[in-house]
Amino acid sequence: MTAPPSAWDGGSAAEPASTEDTGGASDSDLLAQIRAEPVPRHVAVIMDGNGRWARSRGLPRVAGHREGIKAARETVRAAAQAGLGYLTLYAFSSENWARPAAEVSFLMTLLEDSVEAELPGFMEHGVRLRILGEQAALSSGVRASLERAVAATRANQRITLQIALNYGARREIVRAVRAIALRVARGEIDPSAIEEADLAAALDTAGAPDPDLLIRTSGEYRLSNFLLWQMAYTELLVLPKLWPDFAARDLFLAIADFQRRSRRFGGL
Repeated sequence: MTAPPSAWDGGSAAEPASTEDTGGASDSDLLAQIRAEPVPRHVAVIMDGNGRWARSRGLPRVAGHREGIKAARETVRAAAQAGLGYLTLYAFSSENWARPAAEVSFLMTLLEDSVEAELPGFMEHGVRLRILGEQAALSSGVRASLERAVAATRANQRITLQIALNYGARREIVRAVRAIALRVARGEIDPSAIEEADLAAALDTAGAPDPDLLIRTSGEYRLSNFLLWQMAYTELLVLPKLWPDFAARDLFLAIADFQRRSRRFGGL
């Protein structure tokens, strides 16, 4: 990230936020409060509302995507500050190819440029990058940029950032089933011995814990084909705020809300 070390390691956001939602607590006080309790290991985010944000201001949709990148940058920084182990951002779904070609082209260029720009910060602040989804459909430039960043950050350990790109949960599950079927055909595994862990190990998220908390912005109550297998017991939080307006404080408040919940996983 391009933020200075103090911003990553406990400093408040560059722009002051309202403190009415926590009785006057500053961002740094709120961060200290959530750090005093167990934080979720893994938070997933459906970053929704870029287009509506731009339209409400009389701007082209691409302006919303530019602002969305800024919100993503601040969210990664805030997640590292809070001590999360994993943050997964839904950047581009397998259904998003149906959008206008000019918008898709802009998004791909923005992605490539952003990955290149953020890589030095990833290295400085211990961010490990993983990509979920089918990368073969991406342009050679985007793939090369992602591959460089993934390889360069592989040994980083502070936080794992998973970006879901050309991702669809149903297609992910189909790919996992095909991989298991191939193992069966080779005689490597008996069909009667297949367990949930075998399918989980064949998913794009293999090795990562399931999300503890899903945040969706823009007020829409949909999962949008995102991490369907992994979110069997994920806590859900839908916010009316559009994604470009999402800030570090919003993540901290979401974690605080999660910490007040009682998770039973089907039990009493």
